[in-house]
Amino acid sequence: MSHKIGIIGGDGIGPEVINEGLKVIEAAGISLDLHNYDLGGSRYIKDGTILPDSILQEWRNLDALYLGAVGTPDVPPGVIERGLLLKMRFELDLYINLRPFVKEATEDSDAHNFTVIRENTEGTYAGEGGFLRKDTSHEVATQGSVNTRLGVERCIRYAFELAAERERKHLTLVHKTNVLTFSGDLWERTFNEVSREFPQIETDYNHVDAACIYMVQDPQRYDVIVTDNLFGDILTDLGGAVSGGIGLACSANLNPEKTAPSMFEPVHGSAPDIVGTGQANPTAAILSGALMLDFLGEREAEKKNRTCLRTTVNTNRNNN
Repeated sequence: MSHKIGIIGGDGIGPEVINEGLKVIEAAGISLDLHNYDLGGSRYIKDGTILPDSILQEWRNLDALYLGAVGTPDVPPGVIERGLLLKMRFELDLYINLRPFVKEATEDSDAHNFTVIRENTEGTYAGEGGFLRKDTSHEVATQGSVNTRLGVERCIRYAFELAAERERKHLTLVHKTNVLTFSGDLWERTFNEVSREFPQIETDYNHVDAACIYMVQDPQRYDVIVTDNLFGDILTDLGGAVSGGIGLACSANLNPEKTAPSMFEPVHGSAPDIVGTGQANPTAAILSGALMLDFLGEREAEKKNRTCLRTTVNTNRNNN
């Protein structure tokens, strides 16, 4: 069976790392029907295109999307993020952002293995807000956080289901309920209600500021974390930093019901300064490809993918 995959190489090193990821997938014996899309900052500069609705419609017939990196110095911050990445998440209902963080033990630190589940379509990224009296001395800017029972519950439920599949069976809710009394209350109540359906899962709660400290000082305490969009964005960058660097971090933007294709991408940026030098590390793209294989049901190939990468890294480490 051939999987229909949309390829968005994007900008900078994006095409380079995705090409390496595809080589590993194909070496594992998986047949892919590739559909290439020229999207990102460079395309926007060329003709103003970001993400046409016609392409979104095409994507609904695909099994998954595999993205390299987008963004160029010539495009103002936020243009591609909102017009491409956020639009993909909202229109394709990619409501789960999954980012695993695994680090092997070293002389200086213990191993850790935790996954952050971030709600991906609501919160402060939903776009609620505006200006009053803009460009005056009395200007007011508001930025709301939209949290629905449906959105919060389906994210929390997914996190519980994931925790139930893992050995430790531990789930931590991260929020700021002592200050964000409305959204925090909804998240905490929903978490506690859903937890009653999963008596085998040990649960915990951390304020987000405390979670940042614990993630640096004692990342081994975490198994699965569930949190909202903004806190998840921040925590997952920190998770990358304590797990070997953001350049090694992979991610999945999931539509668990598969009513639209899920999207898989490395967390790192486009790094235009090293394009074509051979310095771009494809590890995050390869691991994102492994997440894609797992989601597509190709679990044997996913294991081969990870084993190949681990063997290569360990061999190079031992030879240096």
